[in-house]
Amino acid sequence: MSAVQKDADKEQARNELEDVLAYHGGDAMEAVKSLLNDCRYLRGELATTDQIMSRGYVRGWKPNYK
Repeated sequence: MSAVQKDADKEQARNELEDVLAYHGGDAMEAVKSLLNDCRYLRGELATTDQIMSRGYVRGWKPNYK
């Protein structure tokens, strides 16, 4: 990865962080709680998918919940 790409990735991450903070009115604690809740929800969705998805369909791929 080039230095230019790394800078672009950092800028994108910064913009996303600013968007999340703005959505929560600048309250960092609420922003973190919201992101953690989203993470819990998505891990639950992965667990559900893992239970109902055929191994043949995904050719042995198994989701990682970490």
